[in-house]
Amino acid sequence: MRTLPSLNALRAFEVCGRLLSIQLAADELNVTPAAVSRQIKLLEDQLGVLLFERGHRAITLTPMGSRYLADVIRSFDTLRTATVNLTEARKRRTLKIRAYTTFSMNWLLPRLSTFHRDHPDIEVSLTTSLQPVDFNIEDVDAAIRLSHAPSSDLGFDRLVPNELVPVCSPSFLSAHPELNDATPESLRNVPLLHSLARREDWSKWLDAAGVHGVNPLGGLSYESSVLAYFAATQGHGIAMAQRVLVADQLSAGTLVMPFSFVLDLGAYTYYLIYPPEHLSSPEFAAFRTWLLSA
Repeated sequence: MRTLPSLNALRAFEVCGRLLSIQLAADELNVTPAAVSRQIKLLEDQLGVLLFERGHRAITLTPMGSRYLADVIRSFDTLRTATVNLTEARKRRTLKIRAYTTFSMNWLLPRLSTFHRDHPDIEVSLTTSLQPVDFNIEDVDAAIRLSHAPSSDLGFDRLVPNELVPVCSPSFLSAHPELNDATPESLRNVPLLHSLARREDWSKWLDAAGVHGVNPLGGLSYESSVLAYFAATQGHGIAMAQRVLVADQLSAGTLVMPFSFVLDLGAYTYYLIYPPEHLSSPEFAAFRTWLLSA
């Protein structure tokens, strides 16, 4: 049979099968007992199967009716669940945010739980990429990017300072007591850890600190900064880090700064960028307000 029975007939069968009473089923469905009986008879005729044994004052399920009832109940439960999920999804708004992997892992994600706590009806879909975002063709609400000055046709907000500092594990520093502010040239004797995405950071810091004789490209390279930072915690060498992205490790003591010199890259820092019209979205406005105060 290709044509499904009517939902009214199935509903009448489900209630009758559950309550085993035409009268009680009629009360629950807010119809007359005769209407319930007609729906059951219609269903039995369409299926060609006797679903109930009718007594003088009671009804009982036939074996086939009992099996069919179990399947119908499961089907109605599935429909209820699907309806609830759809209704809840309509209540939620998903914000699509793009950021860098290391920024996401070391700064954004540890804080994002507070946004979810305060805004349980707003979902944040976070993706990572090194590539710039084209809001004209990509389905992204906002992005967190490193920039000197974002495009004038975009809205933007400066987020955090961008400061470069060398970091290493406490055990690595103990094993290399020559590493101190007085002789930063001693860096030539230890492995430098690099992120392939930020190959110029060591050169910038060494030049600004007036350190000479150190190969800024020597040492070990990693695909991303988060890997370089992790390697530093494991004692593999000294990583050039963005201080804001290792603040938690510095506070916890898993990383230390062997040198006091900090290179502030000024306007070249992290910005939240977005099409200006997105400010009219209550969900995005809530996320932006939270992010600027995080």
